[in-house]
Amino acid sequence: MSRNQCGSDYAESHPYFCLHEIWQSLCWSLVEFLGMFYGNKIPTRRSGYGNEPYPPPRDPGCYDYHHGGPEAANSFNFPNIESLSPYEWKPPPAAAPPHTASTTSGRKRHRNDYSTYAVKRQRVDHLPQPSAASPLRWAAHPDQAVGESSRSALMGFDPFYPNPLHFLNTQVLSVPESFTRIQNYVKDKLSSQMVELFEACQQQPSDLDRKEACRARLQDDIQKIFPAARLYLTGSSMNGLGCRSSDADVCLVIKGNKRPNPVDVLSQLQRAFRPLAYVERIQLIRAKVPILKFRERASYLEFDLNINNTVGIRNTFLLRSYAYADVRIRPMVLVVKKWARHNQINDASKGTLSSYTLVLMVLHYLQTLREPVLPSLQRAHPESFNPSMDIDKVPDGPKNIPPYTSRNQSSLGELLLGFLRYYATEFSWDKQVISVRNATTLPKTNSQEWRNKFICVEEPFERTNVARAVHEKLKFDAIKARFAESCRILHVRKDLNSILPFRTIISKESTRR
Repeated sequence: MSRNQCGSDYAESHPYFCLHEIWQSLCWSLVEFLGMFYGNKIPTRRSGYGNEPYPPPRDPGCYDYHHGGPEAANSFNFPNIESLSPYEWKPPPAAAPPHTASTTSGRKRHRNDYSTYAVKRQRVDHLPQPSAASPLRWAAHPDQAVGESSRSALMGFDPFYPNPLHFLNTQVLSVPESFTRIQNYVKDKLSSQMVELFEACQQQPSDLDRKEACRARLQDDIQKIFPAARLYLTGSSMNGLGCRSSDADVCLVIKGNKRPNPVDVLSQLQRAFRPLAYVERIQLIRAKVPILKFRERASYLEFDLNINNTVGIRNTFLLRSYAYADVRIRPMVLVVKKWARHNQINDASKGTLSSYTLVLMVLHYLQTLREPVLPSLQRAHPESFNPSMDIDKVPDGPKNIPPYTSRNQSSLGELLLGFLRYYATEFSWDKQVISVRNATTLPKTNSQEWRNKFICVEEPFERTNVARAVHEKLKFDAIKARFAESCRILHVRKDLNSILPFRTIISKESTRR
């Protein structure tokens, strides 16, 4: 029975019901009539939506990247912001209200505004002059998107022979705030599947909070032995490219004139950690970069702790800058890592590619397209990523970097297929070195770093080969075969399920923590 029918039946059995309704209606009409003469100071009829006279607008249900509010760090839907942990920074302020994005000349232009603790995704409606009144503001931790300032900066850019002058005289722009919508790049089924996988698997604020809480607790206990030491959360947990199942990498920085022996320090920590009630399964790994592996007892969160491997802190903030330079980067990287893990080519301990290597391979591909999605941030802003910068200043390094606006409008699906095709058919493994630092490839020389190496990927700061774990031809051939096979299948089917069981992965990820 409908509400009207119910009311009609009730009125017939209760004659005073109709009189009550008529009286109530007349009263409200009188109130609204008087409101016309008293400047609408008399309250109007309210709905069931709090103090608003009308229902709130419906959720548009689209994926918005709003890198301006503190809720934007981890999700298109912005639950909460990531907080950069180790540096005693204050919590982020409340998010500013979003603005609706518009387009200019049929394409998006966007940028980031640095605030003290949060960075907002923005769009350039017109190419303004540099504004001293609206300087870029920076926070050391949230969603930074960085890069070139204007469309003209891209003119004449040859990805294979970048012109140093291309990176000079970038401007700091003052532009209106707006949303940047990932849906601009979701033009097909494959792209939609990539976004769905990313949304389900990306690291959540609660995951980062858990890691930070343990890091702070560890630092307190470590400082009882090394009072001046500081513990930094690094890697995918902090660079914006992590997923819910990501382990936590931490770097213990011990300053002093005499460089401590990492194995000796880790041995001391191993003994000190044993009585701690919140840590278990402590294991010292004597690798090229020695680490102490352990697990937080309550959450089963795995930690890898190294000593003074400060390049990890530097590349964390470099990758973070790239991760938020374009809305497509984070979904693209996450999907590639899941694909590589599924195909068993994402494990440096077993002679295949590390996650760091895979990220650099993705960034390199996006830098070398005819219309680049990314520039070289190190060439464009060497002062922000100076390898000799004091480690405590590294998080503030990118604070003055203006935004980069790419003219590349490829969908996520198109970029994924292009990535597989590039390494399956175009890249010369035996002749070229991948260099994100230069946004190009370098010739493979006869130096010890590159000689007799199957895959050469330059570390952006130390310029060593981060793909040196691939030292067996059998593993190298398997990696190339996975690229070729997935490229062939995806080209035909245009379906992520054809190369990656993403529904199964989503299900597993949701049960991890």
